[in-house]
Amino acid sequence: MPNSFSTMALTSLFLPLLLLLSSLHVVTTVARAAPKFDSLAGEANAISPKAYLIHYWDKQITNNLPRPPVLFSKASPLTVASAAIFTQLVANDAISDHLLSFCEEAKLLCFLNSSFNGVEVTDSNLESADASNINWGPPPDANNKNFHFDVDTTVKADDKNVNRGMEPSVFFRESMLKSGNVMSMPALRDNLPKRSFLPRGISSKLPFSTSKLAELKQIFHSVENSTMEKIMAHTLGQCEGAAIHGETKRCVASIEDMIDFATSILGHDVAVRSTEGTGGSKQEVLIGLVIRLKGAEVSKPVACHQNLFPYMVYHCHALENDRIYEVDILDRKSKAKINHGVAICHMDTSAWGPTHEAFLTLGSGPGRIEVCHWAYENSMVWTTAE
Repeated sequence: MPNSFSTMALTSLFLPLLLLLSSLHVVTTVARAAPKFDSLAGEANAISPKAYLIHYWDKQITNNLPRPPVLFSKASPLTVASAAIFTQLVANDAISDHLLSFCEEAKLLCFLNSSFNGVEVTDSNLESADASNINWGPPPDANNKNFHFDVDTTVKADDKNVNRGMEPSVFFRESMLKSGNVMSMPALRDNLPKRSFLPRGISSKLPFSTSKLAELKQIFHSVENSTMEKIMAHTLGQCEGAAIHGETKRCVASIEDMIDFATSILGHDVAVRSTEGTGGSKQEVLIGLVIRLKGAEVSKPVACHQNLFPYMVYHCHALENDRIYEVDILDRKSKAKINHGVAICHMDTSAWGPTHEAFLTLGSGPGRIEVCHWAYENSMVWTTAE
């Protein structure tokens, strides 16, 4: 029986030729079929995924603010022809036979020809690196009292989950966000492997639930008890977890889905905020200009953070009683601007568990204080435009 990876390698040699030969057919087919679909759907088939995404943004967002680079940098790199071919392969349940080409052309993380910050991906170093990454989800479920993020780094203590892997500078009080204050910054860098979103026409056809984990394992050639299986199961479990009181949540597997979720809560006059870089990480910094975004208090802001998966998936959630700040971060000595950060303050912590790391760090308990944290690299906060 031939080795599956050898088969994949052979098919990957022929797929570029297939894509080239089929491109003219794809364009012709789309032109003939266009009257059967609405204009956006037709355009999704006639132009590249990134070009379609620009058009979709312009149709859905009513202001003229610049398109957010933090979002558009993650758009699918697929061409018109390759997107059409992979869409058909997914629809025909044949994408697994072309996984190597799919992963390489769509810029996915499939452990076949992937690197993690320039280092070959292995089970051990990926688990270690992922565990050190912090991308914030919602406050902990009031029932299990566990603050969750991309990969749990918790230990059991008297039958309660207590997080032991956090930096002391991760959480802070709202009063720290004042010009002239000096504060310690956590590591802001996003340590997850670089991936791209899939076009919605492809991601919507792939299974995405714990009940379909066996199908996902087959698609991504994931063996039993492998790191890939654990990663997929973990993310699917987070996405399917119940929302806490006052929370609206959704995992999105395409940029179009993220736009739709954010605009369903905030309307179409929105802006995407993000911390611009990693400057000041793990240093004492000086707080410069602080701007409280009033629009975030009129409508619930939508915070989106990455989850680890073969293709890009973001966990988006809107919570009541959150305040959003934009902050200039300055070098403590020279007072030069080294970063522009976004901070999120959760004003109602009454549903949080008493062993939440924020309370252990700040010395308080549920409902007694607000808790703030920075939006880390590649995290996004959607608000109404100001």
